[in-house]
Order: sequence, then structure tokens, then C-alpha cells
Amino acid sequence: MAKTVNCVVLGKPAEGLERSPYPGELGQRILENVSQEGWQQWMKHQTILINENQLSLFKPEARKFLEQEMVKFFFEGGAQLPEEFVTPPKEGS
Repeated sequence: MAKTVNCVVLGKPAEGLERSPYPGELGQRILENVSQEGWQQWMKHQTILINENQLSLFKPEARKFLEQEMVKFFFEGGAQLPEEFVTPPKEGS
């Protein structure tokens, strides 16, 4: 049976993650406070950050940047898309 968490992203109870998606204390905090849907929203946001900033995940500074953005996204309410990012039009529009 899936557990329910009070998701900090959705602002309501939702189905929680099955296991920690990230190592350490931050991963545990995410496991306890982020739903599956909230995590998927982060994954989309992270992909935009990686692409728009041309990040190489082999570089420690890129991983540190993403971790800082993850904390902002989930717990500080300060995550922003890069200024240059333009939301693509929906198909059929």
C-alpha cells in the first residue's frame, strides 16, 4: 500500500515516493515531504535547467547547482526557470 504525504509542491496530501530519490538528509526530507507527482514536476524543471544552462552532470559545480535549485523548488519557494526559457507551444496550437 502506497503511503500518503503532505506534499510541499502540491500543497495537499498525495501518494508518496516509494524510496528516497536522492542521497543523504535531503533525500530523506524529500521522501517525507514530496509526492510522486511533485517529484515529476521537479524532474521536468530539472531537465529545463540542465538544457537551458547546458550543464554537464559530470562536473561537481553542476550537481551542486542542481541540488541548490532542488532545495529552492521543494522547500524555499524560490525556484525559477532561466530567463531565456520560452515555454514551447502545445501541439496543435
